[in-house]
Amino acid sequence: MTRSLFLLSAAVFSTLLSGCAGQVRPAAPVVRVAQLQTGSAVAGGQMTITHSLGAHDLAVLNRLSWGVTPALAGEAGREGMTAFIAGQLHPGKDDGLPPEIATRIAGLRISQIPSLDLAEAVVEARRGIQMVQDPGQKQVAQRQLQQQMTDLGREAQEKSLLLDLYSRNQLLQMTTWFWMNHFNVYLPKADIRVFLADYEDTVRAQALGRFRDLLAATMHSPAMLLYLDNAQNADKRINENYAREIMELHTLGINGGYTQKDVQELARILTGLGVNQRRMLPNVRPALRADYQRAGAFEFNPNRHDYGDKLFLGRDIHGGGPGEIRQAIDILANSPATAHFISQQLATFFVADDPPPALVNRMADTFAKTGGDIAAVLATCFASPEFDASLGGKFKDPMHYVLSAVRLAYGDKPVVNVQPIRNWLNRMAEPLYGHETPDGYAITQASWSGPGAMATRFEIARIIGSSSAGLFKPEGQDAAERPAFPQIQGPLYFDSIRPALASSTANALNQAVSPQDWTTLFLSSPDFMHW
Repeated sequence: MTRSLFLLSAAVFSTLLSGCAGQVRPAAPVVRVAQLQTGSAVAGGQMTITHSLGAHDLAVLNRLSWGVTPALAGEAGREGMTAFIAGQLHPGKDDGLPPEIATRIAGLRISQIPSLDLAEAVVEARRGIQMVQDPGQKQVAQRQLQQQMTDLGREAQEKSLLLDLYSRNQLLQMTTWFWMNHFNVYLPKADIRVFLADYEDTVRAQALGRFRDLLAATMHSPAMLLYLDNAQNADKRINENYAREIMELHTLGINGGYTQKDVQELARILTGLGVNQRRMLPNVRPALRADYQRAGAFEFNPNRHDYGDKLFLGRDIHGGGPGEIRQAIDILANSPATAHFISQQLATFFVADDPPPALVNRMADTFAKTGGDIAAVLATCFASPEFDASLGGKFKDPMHYVLSAVRLAYGDKPVVNVQPIRNWLNRMAEPLYGHETPDGYAITQASWSGPGAMATRFEIARIIGSSSAGLFKPEGQDAAERPAFPQIQGPLYFDSIRPALASSTANALNQAVSPQDWTTLFLSSPDFMHW
């Protein structure tokens, strides 16, 4: 063990573990000590951008992104913080991806082939496998199909991670992850891997819009309908799984005032809402054909719907097919319980593990007044003194830790291989789309700050610091790794990050005996573990 790593174990490690015992790291200073400034300097024959951010503005950038980078700081400096935050809340087209990243995303099968075509191909492959008589050949065919499904899931993960790392619309990417976790689906179940990329695109399109539209979009997504078994929910064969989770986890919350009878009635309302993975249309009874709906693999099949009248959350709903679902969505989205529950969840993610009730109430009031405008609710949050007071005090979950480390270490340099990131998330028990139960991953510190979890973070910090992460080595046994060393100690660090460091962290960094140890220490520090 090097001398600096010994200092890490003796000082930084003990500080981190003390946080696991319930101590909260002091928040970043609230006072805006400096306006964002940008300037230029010539270094090595190239024009580089230098930045000077006050502690408050640096902390805001970290809170509204997957991690600050020189480019992000430069953008905020050019626009000014007020305009920058407004632009993040109301993003335009994401046309700032590095060309190499945009090309890679466009080249994925999930970007080129509609999900219904992929789904139908899977169905046909299974039919072909069933006809194979030779046991050995059948086993080989089954393995090949399984590998193809695995590849589709990996492509969805790759696209998501690349957008998280390089999208200019950082707040949109963060809220997309938040909602994907809120409306969780589990990658290995059924044929969800076929629909994952479409599902995330659907969520992203509504992530900063109106909650009612987001709820409706998830309710019409094949991935969700397969995951929570509503594809099997039919008249006289009621499945209550999805109905229960909609109210408990997606809208009202467990204390939202609904009863078991409401679960049963919502399940009846949702009958017929399902998935058709083939282009062939069902033979719908003539009297019900006007109610049939189809969009990609989503299908509302009137033959499977319970057309009886319902009483849901005290409201009479006449048996009328798809219109019942729209009524139920309106009731749920407009409920005061939903406004409070969603505001509580957003405040927990963006402010504190136990957010101040007064802030949650103001956010819920904005939710009600704006018809569930998510961007408006977040604007209320970001403008609050409670938000300012919390800056620098949130503990990063594994996703945030890994992405912020890669973003700060390499900036806009395109990674070649995201497999190391997938591996790190797996090791830290937060694989993308990997939470089996519908409650999603925890978004509070207690779940991620145990000694074993922290030791894994230190190991990841060491791997990045030693430039052996494999992020710039193409997949394949004979591929050569492109040299790529972490570039944290640039103008952004010296002008803005270093002045805000805790004295204990600064002292430990001063003892580093090599650039590799310095990077390991910095990425392992309490300052970097929080946002």
